[in-house]
Amino acid sequence: MLSLLFWLMALALFALATRLGRRFGVIPIVSQLLLASIGLPLLMLLWVEPHWQLSGAQLVTPVWLKSLYSLSFALLLGHILSDVIDLRIDRQSLKIAVPSFAVPFVCGLACAVWLLPAQPWLSSLAVGLVFAITAIPVLFLYLRHIDYPPAAARRLVQSAILIDLTCWSLFGLAQGSLNLNSLLLPLAGALLPLLLRGLRIRQPLCYSLSFFALLVVAEHYHLNALIFGVGYLLCMAWLKVPLAMPLKAAWLEALQTHFAVPLILTFGIVQINLHSALNTISALQIAALLLLPMASKLLGNWLGLSWATPSFAGASKWRESLLLNIRGLSEIVFLNLLLQQQLISPALYFALMLMGLIATLLPALAGMNKPPLKSAVTRDKEPLCQ
Repeated sequence: MLSLLFWLMALALFALATRLGRRFGVIPIVSQLLLASIGLPLLMLLWVEPHWQLSGAQLVTPVWLKSLYSLSFALLLGHILSDVIDLRIDRQSLKIAVPSFAVPFVCGLACAVWLLPAQPWLSSLAVGLVFAITAIPVLFLYLRHIDYPPAAARRLVQSAILIDLTCWSLFGLAQGSLNLNSLLLPLAGALLPLLLRGLRIRQPLCYSLSFFALLVVAEHYHLNALIFGVGYLLCMAWLKVPLAMPLKAAWLEALQTHFAVPLILTFGIVQINLHSALNTISALQIAALLLLPMASKLLGNWLGLSWATPSFAGASKWRESLLLNIRGLSEIVFLNLLLQQQLISPALYFALMLMGLIATLLPALAGMNKPPLKSAVTRDKEPLCQ
């Protein structure tokens, strides 16, 4: 009963934080990251653990909670991976994406090998990918929030899709290489769109419902959900079948904002014993994990943007470097995946969560709350991800 009360209280706190954030012009994911990184640890330390006598391990044991977590995880991962269908590779986006991925990835590998305790190679690879990742949904929302020029915004989003597709695919293949069955079964499931087309099924909703249902199954049974998700959507893109979301856009946004994201954030944070976690990591390691991912990502972004042609007259490489450094939702889902599979420690999870919060806040802290050169913005109504 206390566990249920805690989760209801956590959802209410996230709803309150989101509402307060919107009143001050803050997008929901930033308010939620602030609460998860600061408010929830304090709640656990000062109230839940001493007065309720409940540990984080006890809070995540109910079977009903794990089922809800699988549904939420599949919904968010499916939403992030759905951008694969919108991928339109062009030379300029590729020029931005290559250094933007490679520089922080190499820095992350070096950090994992030289600064962190000895760990399996898959964990080191995962740290490198966390350094490189860009949050596609949050970037899209932020660009729309500041009314960024549509053509320039589209190019940044396409670059982010390339970066994240590389991250998700590399990790999925590396993970699958350790267990062939965990690679072959998801790959077989990813070919389902070809079977549906062979059966002359044309309704996009049928393909989409199958995608989300199998994603829940893959997560629940600890199969390789990344390989399945990427492969399935690539098949849909090849067949030119659009992804139809299972709910209306407004309902889906409300479900993600008020339920799925708070559940996933809380599920990860409450498992961290902050006292022991901070004792297992040095000040040098914390400083490196907070600064190096952002510094290397900004450098990679700047190199890529310098290699590509300017997105519009007067475009600032510094501003766009900060925008491509946004982490947010993609990193949350990735970190939770790593924590659940015990590929990273709770201390590393917490430090990288704080880094993601700071990186997502940087554009706003730098004063990027208004559109650049608004008089020069073309009123193009074409969708950003088209």
